[in-house]
Parts: sequence; structure tokens; C-alpha cells
Amino acid sequence: MWIHILVFILTFCIMEFMAWFTHKYVMHGFLWSLHADHHKKDHDSWFERNDAFFIFYAVVSIGCFLLWQNGILEIGLSIGLGIFAYGLAYFIVHDVFIHQRFKLFRNANNIYAKGVRRAHKMHHKHIGKGDGECFGMLFVPLKYFKK
Repeated sequence: MWIHILVFILTFCIMEFMAWFTHKYVMHGFLWSLHADHHKKDHDSWFERNDAFFIFYAVVSIGCFLLWQNGILEIGLSIGLGIFAYGLAYFIVHDVFIHQRFKLFRNANNIYAKGVRRAHKMHHKHIGKGDGECFGMLFVPLKYFKK
């Protein structure tokens, strides 16, 4: 039981690194064509090409569930749930809170909310593929929490 809880927590934390790595080297790298509309909106749709990136991690998470269900990977459920939980947290922080794609949490003004919002604003000041900063999402550098 404890190993499953530990794997879930570890997976959630590793996903922050995976999100940073994917954002910096894939989204701002060879798949910039999918991510560019997130930095400079060039369409009238509510959806962005950038939204396609969630599909990759959803497939990995579902794959872990299937491996667990078929008795191939005992900790597959813990890994799959960790990936899912991170994806949900990312969606709430990034799409709902920061970009206000759903009008919720508009008045969140605590230290964490301000720091994450500041860090993401610094990331979006760069509309091009290069010269970016702050590619993480949930854990951002401490300098963004200072006034």
C-alpha cells in the first residue's frame, strides 16, 4: 500500500520535470508549430493547436492503467494516477487559473498564485521559439514569489 502512495507522489513530482523538459525542448523545439499559437494567438478558435500536447500524456497514463489492469505492471495504477493528477493540476493552474479559459479563480491572490502568475507572464513575454524562461508550471523559481 505505502509503495503505491510513494510511487503516486513520486510520479506527480517527476511530471513537473517532464513538463519542463517537454515545454523547453519539444514545444519550444521541433514541435514549435503546435505550440506557437499559445504564445501568439493567430486564430479565432477557443481551442489551440497547443492543446494537442495533453493527448500524449493522456495516452501514457491510460497505457499505465491498462498495464496494471492486465497484470503486467503492478504499480501501473499508481503511475497512471500520478500522471493524471499532474495533468489535472496543470490544467487547473495553467488553463483555468492563469489563462482564464474558464472564468474561475479570478480573485486568487495568495503568494503561490502571484508567483506562478508572475513566472508564467515572464515566460509569455517571449513570443518566439527561443529566448524563453521559466518553462515549469507548478514549481517555479523563488524569485517570482518576491515582491
